[in-house]
Amino acid sequence: MHALQGRPLCAIIRGLRPGHVMNPPKVIENQATARAETVPPAYVPPFELTEGQPPPVAANGGLSYMSFDRAGDAGTAAATEAAFALIATGEGQAVVDMLENAPPGPIDTEWGPGFRRYSECLDYIRENNIQAPEGGLALPLRYTVYEAPTYTIVSSNALWQDPAREADARALRQEERNIDRRCLYFPQVMRDARRIGEYYPGLSPYSPESMDKLGVSLAHCESKCGNFYDAHEVERVFYPEMEQLLLEFFPGATDALVYNHDVFDKDYDGDRTEDQDNRIPGVNAFYANLVHNDLNDNSGRVRCRELLTQNLRNFGRTVHYTPAEADAKMSRRFMSINLAKPMETVRQYPFVLCAWPSFADQPYITNYRIYDDRVGETTRFTYRPDHEWYWIPQQKPTEVSMLKCYDSVTDGSVSRWSFHTACFDPTAPADAPCRRNVVVRSFVFF
Repeated sequence: MHALQGRPLCAIIRGLRPGHVMNPPKVIENQATARAETVPPAYVPPFELTEGQPPPVAANGGLSYMSFDRAGDAGTAAATEAAFALIATGEGQAVVDMLENAPPGPIDTEWGPGFRRYSECLDYIRENNIQAPEGGLALPLRYTVYEAPTYTIVSSNALWQDPAREADARALRQEERNIDRRCLYFPQVMRDARRIGEYYPGLSPYSPESMDKLGVSLAHCESKCGNFYDAHEVERVFYPEMEQLLLEFFPGATDALVYNHDVFDKDYDGDRTEDQDNRIPGVNAFYANLVHNDLNDNSGRVRCRELLTQNLRNFGRTVHYTPAEADAKMSRRFMSINLAKPMETVRQYPFVLCAWPSFADQPYITNYRIYDDRVGETTRFTYRPDHEWYWIPQQKPTEVSMLKCYDSVTDGSVSRWSFHTACFDPTAPADAPCRRNVVVRSFVFF
């Protein structure tokens, strides 16, 4: 292995971490207080951390961009300004340049050797005889190596259609490419999720206890949905099936709300168009080949409340709670669960999940997703060799993999979330079809 300029890459990246986005919380609280005198107060989620968890790598000291709400814009203007300010520093581009201009071969990082190409990492796994337990698999997974918050302007944002902002759009497109280029492959070992009981004696993967402990579980479903490419049939048939599954799976659950879904099929030859106005998510041709989670301490609460009070981007049954009713509902435990069901047995690009105990003390890195009317927060993580990964070999259409994206319980007694990615299975036949599945997102209330 070599080190860039005699130092591990991550040490250089940390030196480049942009300080302008790490404002102390007190500053934001003062600004929010001043604005509250002139506009109705926005919903600002309480800043939460799991007991024992270090602060996240995030803007604004970790507080939500709702703290920067301007006349009801949910902080989108402030987040957009921060996105361009970060690009202007050139720090993210510097990391890309370091990675791409490094000598051939593995790159030395604090976490271990990282690889720019999948094939290089796979060769490393084979040369070092990295073994997996029975039913498992050793393979490369992609992690970010940039320990700084990032920003994404989503495709529906009006900025992309504004001719006067073409220069801004070009800069944003370059930054989006750079986010992907600031990642490396690292060796990891998959365990068979069906064998969780072998690693945790007495723990069934088909149990709520597995979700509480690991943030990962499995379920059985025989759906009556005949066409998962028909978004309206999915909403009409599959959403209620998944809601019923969740209510039966979790003792004490009083309500389950499935609010959107995605279909993944690389080889689909029909219309892939996304149409949010008509509640059609489109069909994804790409699999999320980057270790991430969909929510975090802020966005778990914000997304839940905007669904309950505004029915915002809810593809499921209509809900409308008053703010007081929503607050009462959210004062009790609630969780966000993603459920993934194959349309046929999975042969290639399996969906893989990481168990909470192996990263419970690891800070997450926030990515801000800027819409016209909201700022979502997703998370990324740097590599650890002891991350506890699970997959479901040859996952069947009746097998539903479940992962936790958020839990309101913060005392450390249960998992807060899992993280996940897609991966390329090097042991699959060369002509193996890519995964065809549907993923629904939900909230479960107790």
